Amino acid sequence: MATSSKMVLIMEYDGTNYYGFQLQADLPTIQGEIEQALWKLTGERTRVMAASRTDTGVHAKGQVVSFRTSSSLPSTAFIKGLNYYLPQDIAVKEAFRVRESFNVRRHAISREYAYYILNRPTRSPLRRSFAYLVPQPLDIGLMNEACQYLVGEHDFASFATSLKGSNVKSTVRRVHHASVAKEGELVILNMVANSFLPHQVRNTAGSLIRVGQGKMTVNEFRSILEARQPGLAGPTAPAHGLCLIGVSYPHSWEEIRN
Repeated sequence: MATSSKMVLIMEYDGTNYYGFQLQADLPTIQGEIEQALWKLTGERTRVMAASRTDTGVHAKGQVVSFRTSSSLPSTAFIKGLNYYLPQDIAVKEAFRVRESFNVRRHAISREYAYYILNRPTRSPLRRSFAYLVPQPLDIGLMNEACQYLVGEHDFASFATSLKGSNVKSTVRRVHHASVAKEGELVILNMVANSFLPHQVRNTAGSLIRVGQGKMTVNEFRSILEARQPGLAGPTAPAHGLCLIGVSYPHSWEEIRN
């Protein structure tokens, strides 16, 4: 009987055509495509786990996925083989075997997301799937001033769309970094936290856009945070502007590899 091992994939995908990462019956998902490709490559039916379950339409540049396999294929063959079977909007960038004790979700110490805003008067056919068009001018200084209230450990209940029926035990999160930068026509919200509540980044982006437009003051933004009332922040910015940039762990991949 072949000995099984645990493998990790670093993945990039365009989430436009998928109903999020997590497997759903009769709907295209990132997890479903990966598991189908693994079956075609190895002949094994296996479940994959992601470090962050991205929502419908959300993209990823550095998603971390793990699975068990009895296949003896080298890592390079997993990369080449999976990319052969995966659709063009999903790709494996790296693959390697890791220690049995490693858990991609539990052992992650932070996740980094970016929200992309196209800030110009007219739409962009080239960016339409990856940035949210806001034609009005945005005050980046005010948006950054509001961001400073997000940094640290807070109860972010106001920035969760809804917690009914969810398995969220606590709405307290630690935000390590939150900032807004303008790069040409793009305004980019960058957030790093130990983990995020459902729609937290998109609701944060929606509120910050209002601050940037002068429709909400920085003090009003702070009051929303302090209110701790689910659904208070927003409006929820569209999913297509959001991208999972990467996931961090306490040890380097060299230390985690098996």
